[in-house]
Amino acid sequence: MVAGRWRRVASQVGRSVTVWAVSTLTMLVLAGILPDFQIQSPDGDSATRIAVTAAFGAGAFGLLSALVWPLLVRLFLLVPTLVLGLLVFVLNGSLLLLALRINPSGRGEVAPETAVVVAAVMSAVASATGGALAVRDDDAYRRRLYRLADRRRRNRPPGPATPGTLFLQLDGVGHDVLLAAVDKGLMPTVARWLERPTHRLTSWRTDWSSQTGASQLGILHGSNHDVPAFRWYEKDRGEVMVCNRPTSAVELQRRAVEQAGHGGLLVVDGASRGNLFSGGAEEQALVLSIATRRRSRETRSRAGYFAYFSDPANAVRTALSFFAEVGREIGQSTRARVRKERPRVGRGGLYPLVRAFATVVERDVVVAAVMGDMLTGHTAIYADLVAYDEVAHHSGPTSRDAAKVLQRLDRSLALIENVAEHAPRRYRIVVLSDHGQSPGETFRTRYGLTLGDLVRAGCGLPVPRKADRTHSGAEARAAVRAALRRPGKEGREQYRPARDSEPIVLASGNLGLVSFPDVHHRMSKEEIDARHPALLTTLANHPGIGFLLVRSEEHGGVVLGPFGTEIPLDRLDENPGPLADFGPGAVEAVRRTHSFPHTADIMVNSWYDPAEGEVLAFEEQIGSHGGLGGAQGKPFLLSPLALSAPPEGLHGAEGVHQVLRRWLDEAGGPQVPLERAEEKAA
Repeated sequence: MVAGRWRRVASQVGRSVTVWAVSTLTMLVLAGILPDFQIQSPDGDSATRIAVTAAFGAGAFGLLSALVWPLLVRLFLLVPTLVLGLLVFVLNGSLLLLALRINPSGRGEVAPETAVVVAAVMSAVASATGGALAVRDDDAYRRRLYRLADRRRRNRPPGPATPGTLFLQLDGVGHDVLLAAVDKGLMPTVARWLERPTHRLTSWRTDWSSQTGASQLGILHGSNHDVPAFRWYEKDRGEVMVCNRPTSAVELQRRAVEQAGHGGLLVVDGASRGNLFSGGAEEQALVLSIATRRRSRETRSRAGYFAYFSDPANAVRTALSFFAEVGREIGQSTRARVRKERPRVGRGGLYPLVRAFATVVERDVVVAAVMGDMLTGHTAIYADLVAYDEVAHHSGPTSRDAAKVLQRLDRSLALIENVAEHAPRRYRIVVLSDHGQSPGETFRTRYGLTLGDLVRAGCGLPVPRKADRTHSGAEARAAVRAALRRPGKEGREQYRPARDSEPIVLASGNLGLVSFPDVHHRMSKEEIDARHPALLTTLANHPGIGFLLVRSEEHGGVVLGPFGTEIPLDRLDENPGPLADFGPGAVEAVRRTHSFPHTADIMVNSWYDPAEGEVLAFEEQIGSHGGLGGAQGKPFLLSPLALSAPPEGLHGAEGVHQVLRRWLDEAGGPQVPLERAEEKAA
């Protein structure tokens, strides 16, 4: 044991000396290349003197990075994450300036802007060198991981013998997309789990509202009742609800807790990372439903940000990767325009920054937080990685751009799997998705008008000559707002009609919602026909529309299709009519949505081609989800064989919640307290 300890010490010293030497060499090279960086006197110095100066400078920079950097990060924890990402370069450059100032030789001089570049390069090189030297050293790897969560571990009791459970959500990755990625060798970690096998892969069916808001609310809180879409208008409150708006997320979570009778899947020793909703967890980072709260010890996301950015090499690497991803997106979108690829949507403005945040910053912070959660032994962890969903919206679900994202997500799975081996308790890793994505061009691109224009035409209202773009609701924007702690536009300003008598038309992927704000109840077909005789016929007969759902005074609810098709909901089993092409479960999903208090006056589902799996998005997305039709409604559940098998034909996010809750029970007793539900029943 003594000999082994000395070998580890010698190995650590050897790595430190090697990193120091490489850093010294890097500083010498940069001093020779950059005119504003000097490590010798104006009169010149000997090679030995220059080398010693560089060695002192590199050593001082390394020590300052190890000792001072964590204090600086803690000081800036209240700064929004994106701002902190940009401050990384400035802070790192300041440490280099300080290192040269305290150099005994007094020879180091560098311009402030050049110091930023030098510090970034030296941090990246030192990190790469240390990682390469420690790649085969399991002890070094374990110590590094334990240091990541050491502060949090000291505040918690030792982990129990029962296994913990990690639920990792790959946002927007459909069942068939995952299988195709495995077959193509893009996801070797998932392939290994399936081939051994250690995991089983099953699909499940979403609700009509196939989007993260409805799915994750149902999965985490056990109820997504009255969530008809990603955005909808509530007449009784005079407000547009949007799932990725912080104030709406808070209200939706409150309603779900009241409806389900318990706090959520994660109320017992849980951690929620990168989600729209908390699941009742005490530990939260990048959770949208807490973005409106005042900062406190509980809501500062310290576990994610501090653990990751306390390592200057990690911070610099993420910042460099962020800007590299921005450049990659600009290059890919330019290539798509030059080649005139179809379908295609605009990818300018802030989108390159949003994509880089989703695929780099959000991924790195969430993965680091999950690592820390496992190392501190949390019982249940639920984390969402939105990278694929964001890229697939704009590049397509099966595009080369999206495939590259899947490769990087698989590497994150491999890293998390390695970390689990060093956790204080065994972990069962469950990977799942909340929905898939269906390809297809936009409604606006195919027909030259938006759904809102078509509704106005059916109402006899003037239609703009040029169709406006429909606001996109990609989930990554929610993560950005949570990081910036900016709630976004509130109320109904964004959707306010010119007059109260004009309809409000909202889009959620290929699902559209039409509401008349001056009528305070859900209008019936008869009322709509009396007010706008041509509207329902115009919509139902349009080739880009699959079917409509409206309330009927005679039948309760009816599905409308082309050529005068009108089928009451209670007769859909014998004659599904326009729902036949949408596959099993469509009838049940439409009936359930019809029962919601805030279902729109007219629910519009786009055309769907079952042969090609294509839909027409009412938003500016060529990979969309939110309604019925194709891969968007077929997500996956990848679970360890040690857990009981999910039921056949699993459907609905609430059903998935019951499965996950059962798995937590199997791991060591009920994880969702039953007392509140019993009290409510009493």
